[in-house]
Amino acid sequence: MLKKKLVALNTSIILGVGSLIAIPSVSANYSSQIQQVNEDIANTQKELSDLQKQIKRVEEAIRDNNNLIVKTESDIKTTQQEIAKLEAEIAVLNDTIAKRTEILKKRAQSFQESGGKVSYIEVLLGSEDFSDFIDRVFAVSQIANADSDLIKQHELDKAAVKEKQAAVDEKLTGLTEMKTELEGMKAQMLEQKAQNDELKKQLEEEQKGNLAKKSDLEEKEAARIAAEKAAAEAAAKAARDAARSSQSSSGGSSKGGSSSSGGGKVGYVPPANDGSLNTILQAGYRYIGNSVYVFGAGRSQYDVANGRFDCSGFVSWAFRQAGINIGTSTSALRNQGTRVSYGEARPGDLVFFDTYKKDGHVGIYLGGGKFIGSQSSTGVAIADMNSGYYKSHFSGHVRRIANF
Repeated sequence: MLKKKLVALNTSIILGVGSLIAIPSVSANYSSQIQQVNEDIANTQKELSDLQKQIKRVEEAIRDNNNLIVKTESDIKTTQQEIAKLEAEIAVLNDTIAKRTEILKKRAQSFQESGGKVSYIEVLLGSEDFSDFIDRVFAVSQIANADSDLIKQHELDKAAVKEKQAAVDEKLTGLTEMKTELEGMKAQMLEQKAQNDELKKQLEEEQKGNLAKKSDLEEKEAARIAAEKAAAEAAAKAARDAARSSQSSSGGSSKGGSSSSGGGKVGYVPPANDGSLNTILQAGYRYIGNSVYVFGAGRSQYDVANGRFDCSGFVSWAFRQAGINIGTSTSALRNQGTRVSYGEARPGDLVFFDTYKKDGHVGIYLGGGKFIGSQSSTGVAIADMNSGYYKSHFSGHVRRIANF
């Protein structure tokens, strides 16, 4: 009977050990899934972090551009007041011109009605005495001078009207076009912000799902560990009971695990100052996807550190990374280097586009109809000159700054 009990006890111990051996495969499965979910959580968190930085850049750019729109609107109001003043001056000049024109017409008509024969000499010879002659000489002199001055002033006033009207039209046109451009950029940035907000919402939902999945797996893993522990304790107790019964001893097993994580941070890359096109382009590529267009930006350490550039600021900064100093405005860049035809364009040349003004946008040509620049809708990005907006706004203006 004792022999049968010992056999039964040994069998239960073997079965218990067998269950312990079977459990690790379940453990490995849960651990693997938890590890994968942790990787998903880390990746999603990084995407959220990067997206949040871009959202911050876009919001700051929207704020700065809004301030510029307000300033431009103020400038337009000031210009409109100047226009009102100039228009009043123009009206006075036009009225004066009209009156002079009428006077000159009447004089011409009077001269014509007299048969065109009355002359200043006849007026002088018709004097009654020497005193009358002197008076008539003075009068004729005044009339002659008056006619001459009248005609000269008439022409000067007409030229002044034309000049003032041209100045008014040019200034108002420039400001109006700039406001239109800024409002277009604002609309693009608001659209970009809406897309970013939607993407953020999706990533947050994805992260919520990842965390819920991780929690569920951890609960299952905890239950599995508890069951494994209970089974191990039961097996150990059975072994102790068997040992006491059979005066023998037994051993156990243990297991452990580890996890690791790491991260990296891209540090500041100092300018190479090697004058190479590769250095210029590599500097620009670093900002694709993590930059934003801001009028007047790209000229301070803060702007560069936060990926804030306008078109000319970006081009100037990129060239400076290779040790090539060029202008920081489109007005300066459009006169630098040597002008070449588009058919002769090579990578590294500057390409200009007529936006709110002639040569209002600039980028660095890459070849194949592509260029890199700080675009109003995307920040630093590669764009196609052969289609869409840039095709219709390309002026054919290409300048070679350096022979790469």
